[in-house]
Amino acid sequence: MNIAVINGPNLNLLGERDPEMYGSLSIKVIEENLRNEFPDLLFDFYQSNIEGELVTKIQNCQLSADGLIINPGGYSHTSVAIRDALLSLKIPKVEVHLSHLVNRENFRQTLLTASSCDGYLSGFKHLGYIAAAYLLIKITGSK
Repeated sequence: MNIAVINGPNLNLLGERDPEMYGSLSIKVIEENLRNEFPDLLFDFYQSNIEGELVTKIQNCQLSADGLIINPGGYSHTSVAIRDALLSLKIPKVEVHLSHLVNRENFRQTLLTASSCDGYLSGFKHLGYIAAAYLLIKITGSK
């Protein structure tokens, strides 16, 4: 099974940016943890701060991935373009947020992108990625 993992803006700063909110692990360590937890899966990791690049990567997942884990970062609250790209995908998708969004600012309560996914996880920090991979395995029936 091939899972694309797409991370949006500011996630390249994980481990440095507000560790109490987002956790102390860098994005590279989160990637290593996923590979170690699921050695039989293939992961394609991608991070960009640029909305259009994220849209293109999402669109390409239809041809290269069996499932998608996406953390759109702040774009989850604002990006109709990312939402529309997610809607076009016919593969299972799980949105992940490191912080617990219901405990955050009012503007973070609107999730434009999450409704385009099969489900979303919020508040489990780096463990959300592991849970998302597990859920994709269950959804697709893969091992």
